Amino acid sequence: MSTQLERLAVELLGLPNSSRALLAKKLIESLDETETPDAQAQWMEVAKRRAEEIREGKVQPVPAEEVMHRARESVRCRKS
Repeated sequence: MSTQLERLAVELLGLPNSSRALLAKKLIESLDETETPDAQAQWMEVAKRRAEEIREGKVQPVPAEEVMHRARESVRCRKS
């Protein structure tokens, strides 16, 4: 990461949660604008395939709370 980007990241991470959330939303929306034309169709195919895997019992869904807990723990471990 460039020095300028690092300084900007430090400054932005100091913003209140609501401001960071709004900024993240705007950044993600800007990335969505560069999506390939068939990206939405590709995501729908992935969603359908995964739903079928769940219905067939090939995979077990994980509750969102557990996913978020695991993600936070993973980030916490990397910071240590």
